[in-house]
Amino acid sequence: MTTLDTVQEKIIYKRPKALSDVLTHYCPGCTHGTAHRLIAEVLDEMGITRKTLGVAPVGCAAFAYNYFACDFVASAHGRAPAMATGIKRVLPEHVVFTYQGDGDLASIGMGEIVAAASRGENITVIFINNANYGMTGGQMAPTTLPGQVTTSSPHGRDIESVGYPIRTAEMLATLESASYVVRRSLHDPKNIRSAKTAIRLAFETQVRGLGFSLVELLSTCPTNWRMTPVDATHWLEENMIPYYPLGDYKVHPAVAEINVK
Repeated sequence: MTTLDTVQEKIIYKRPKALSDVLTHYCPGCTHGTAHRLIAEVLDEMGITRKTLGVAPVGCAAFAYNYFACDFVASAHGRAPAMATGIKRVLPEHVVFTYQGDGDLASIGMGEIVAAASRGENITVIFINNANYGMTGGQMAPTTLPGQVTTSSPHGRDIESVGYPIRTAEMLATLESASYVVRRSLHDPKNIRSAKTAIRLAFETQVRGLGFSLVELLSTCPTNWRMTPVDATHWLEENMIPYYPLGDYKVHPAVAEINVK
């Protein structure tokens, strides 16, 4: 018997039960898949998958209902917070979250997210910010950086004609009724771990009845950015984080006391 015959495999990672065993439609290097995994791990660890309802609107997030093992509903473009509000009020014992991109949440859905946050709706929002309209061809979004080239801004975003990018987390944090509003990134292992903790705290905020919670996740879009996955992570770190600083923008005192391992 050789040494190799006595070596036992050690499983260091396996698919969360809250994720369906299917292939996704996301492009190579896209961090939507990473965000899905983190959410699913949190649902598993909290034991809330069977009482969780997700809301998927239009955009790359549109097919999230295929990838999670919890119940999902589809909403019109930008209207996920309104639908989540209705679901939570009718089924208050359920955990309700929306999964939205920046073109959806920060553009056509801006009124919906501001209204939900201002009312302090007890829902959780996962906000994917990749600085463009990912599904429809990489057009300029409200979060596109100054000078950033997109299919609809081939010479770069001109702030004199279209204004500055919207810092959604900072804006929503000014609302008194928002309980947990933070920004994280998915560009490297350290920040991915930090993002998972934030997602856990966002769901804990809802479970404990503390009100509105939102986690903004800076994400890559290699296909529309016309970069390799590796270059896209570097571009995010070097360009997006300086404009969208990571951090906690609004944390309810009761949330700050929650210990998450």
